[in-house]
Parts: sequence; C-alpha cells; structure tokens
Amino acid sequence: MSRQTGSGRQSRPMRTLGYGVLLAVGLGLVLMQSAPSIDQWFNPARTAVSDQLAAGNGVGWLSRITGQTGQNARIKELEAEIRDLERWRAAAISMAERMEAYETILNLQGEPPVRGVTARIVAESDGPFSQTLLANAGQVHGVEPGFVAVNEGGLVGRVIQLGARSARILEVTDFNSRVPILGEQSGVRAIMYGGRNGRGALEDLPEEDRFIEGERLLTSGEGGAFPRGLVAGSAVMRGGLWQVDFAAHKGRVGFVRLIPERAILPPEEDPADTLVAESDVQIDTGAGTRRVGQ
Repeated sequence: MSRQTGSGRQSRPMRTLGYGVLLAVGLGLVLMQSAPSIDQWFNPARTAVSDQLAAGNGVGWLSRITGQTGQNARIKELEAEIRDLERWRAAAISMAERMEAYETILNLQGEPPVRGVTARIVAESDGPFSQTLLANAGQVHGVEPGFVAVNEGGLVGRVIQLGARSARILEVTDFNSRVPILGEQSGVRAIMYGGRNGRGALEDLPEEDRFIEGERLLTSGEGGAFPRGLVAGSAVMRGGLWQVDFAAHKGRVGFVRLIPERAILPPEEDPADTLVAESDVQIDTGAGTRRVGQ
C-alpha cells in the first residue's frame, strides 16, 4: 500500500507539468494569432515549419490552425481585383481623353448645365394617386410643376403638385404614370407605366422590334415631360411579356434631386441680327477674292 501511494504521489507532479505545458502552448498560439508584434517574430519560423510539414502542394497544418491559409487566399484575391481595377481605370482615363478630343474637334454642343434642388422625402402621401412621395422643397426653393425627381439609382418620378415649401411627386411605379422610354442597346421605344407586381409594364411596343434581356431602359425625351437619357430601369421577360425592373427602388428613396425638364426651344421667328449675311461671304478662288451675294 505504501508503494502504490508513493507512485501515485510521484505521478501527480508529472500530470501537473503536462497540463502546464499544454496551457502554455495554447496561450502561445493565441498570442501568435492576436498580437501583431509577436506574430511578426514567429512568422519566419512558422513559415519554415509549415513548408516542411506541408504534403506536396497541400497546406501546412500550422497554417490551418492559425487561419493563415484563409488570409493568404483573401489577400491574393484582393490583389487580383486591384490589378483588374487598375487596368479598367487606365482604360477609362484613356477613353475620357479621347472623347474630349473628339468633342473638341467636332465642336460638339454638350448638354447645358442642369440646375436643381436636393430635397428629402419626408412622408408618403395618400393623395389622389396610389404611389406618391412628399418632398420638403417647394416654390420658395425654386421648384416648379413638372420638375423631374431622380436619385442615385435613376428616375423616381415627377412633381405634380407644388406648395410653398413642399412638393408632391408622382412615382414612376404608379399606374397613372406614363414615361416614354427606349432601349439603350436595341433602340426600341415604348411607354412605361406602373404595374401591379412591383414591376413596370410597357405599351405601344412595335410588333417586330424586341428589347434585349437585361438592357437598360432610358427616358427618350419624347413629349418634353422627361429629359432624355435618365435611367428608368432594365428590361426583363416575364410570362411572355416585356416588363421593367425599376432602377430607383422605393426602399432606397431618401433624398431626391428635383431638376427641370430640358426642353429644346423651337427656332425664333426673327433670327438674330448677328448672323452673317450671304452677301458678306468672301470666297478665295486663287486668282482673287470675290464676294458672293444673294
């Protein structure tokens, strides 16, 4: 009995020592994973051990334990994405410079600067239409009836009622809304209005022309109610009918930009006196200069 008791007493310190070693190793792994300064000290040794213990092209068990494998894969993925973005950035800068040079050579008349007012959607109003918004900008801020409401997604609607400090906007998702649109790639024209399933419906479609699945639908500017080129949505085929996924979703409408329609005025009845008359045009024929009259 005395011998068994003595051997049991001798084995207890060994167990305690073993538990202490395991606890120290666990704490060391935690520190290596969480403390950047300590992690830098152990990186060379950990990398060498991991390379030696890796089987073939596999991943070392130490990297799996510390989570370094997932981090390295994510870093490589982000580096590849950054390289792709750098290429697209260079291509975009080159294309922008080329377009600017072409516009200068062709003396292209660009769009006039657009004035507008940024307003917050303060409430949804249950007025004569089912889907309207109420913005906190009105006549005193320069808003006028017919202003178009847009946000970061695209076309939201059009001002139909105006107050001194508020405006009611009829959304494009309402059934009573009518927006002339065209396909960005196909060029097909139609009239868009709000549907019952959360998507827009189309009418006055040509019989032969078809939209391209997923292409953007832009305002055509016909009728002068909406400026040309605003993003209204994308074309989708549902149940054999073309429908519209709206670009400006209702849940994302927080701020809107109220802008006037950019209508092109007809020519004046009395042309400006600054125009050069044909009798004042001179042509150089080589032998001399002669004046061309009417």
